[in-house]
Amino acid sequence: MSETMVTVVGGNLFAIAAQYLGDATQWIRIAQANGLRDPVLSGVVTLALPPVDPLATGGVPNV
Repeated sequence: MSETMVTVVGGNLFAIAAQYLGDATQWIRIAQANGLRDPVLSGVVTLALPPVDPLATGGVPNV
């Protein structure tokens, strides 16, 4: 399966996770896949999206 990419203008990872992964709490998976720590985006950003995984959990990793 090829990697899914999405280009957005601003916004936040919560909304992107809800739209593409079906669960806003999985925003951290998108952040980790793209080396991001802040869920708020500014400007034009192209993101790699992890595959949909209904068993994945959300939450904040230990930093």
